[in-house]
Amino acid sequence: MADRRRIERVNGLLREEISNLIASQVNDPRLRGIITITQVQTASDLRSARVYVSVMGAESTRQEALAGIQSSASYLRRELRSRVSLRYVPFLKFVLDNAMLEADRLMRIIDDLGPPEAAGDGGTTTSAGRA
Repeated sequence: MADRRRIERVNGLLREEISNLIASQVNDPRLRGIITITQVQTASDLRSARVYVSVMGAESTRQEALAGIQSSASYLRRELRSRVSLRYVPFLKFVLDNAMLEADRLMRIIDDLGPPEAAGDGGTTTSAGRA
């Protein structure tokens, strides 16, 4: 089993390399819009990795992009063999990352709340002049 720091380094390396490969090497018409690899979680034995993908756009665009990336998983794994020096290049499973959508939804809710209503006198009363 690999130690925690090594797994974190491998996760960062895989995230960077997969991002570069998708941007420069994968030519799938389903991959349109802004696609970001947000996180990689490698198993403790370094044999499999879950790759979180953020895709901006409608739900249909997101699902098409995920299908396009998933169909290129074996190609990406093969390319990673020559780019990273690991004993085992992990099997890649791609998952949509909904964190950006959730953040956007929460920001819209906060914006809809509007500014708090001001109290008539500022909410403070003083007893000036009393002894």
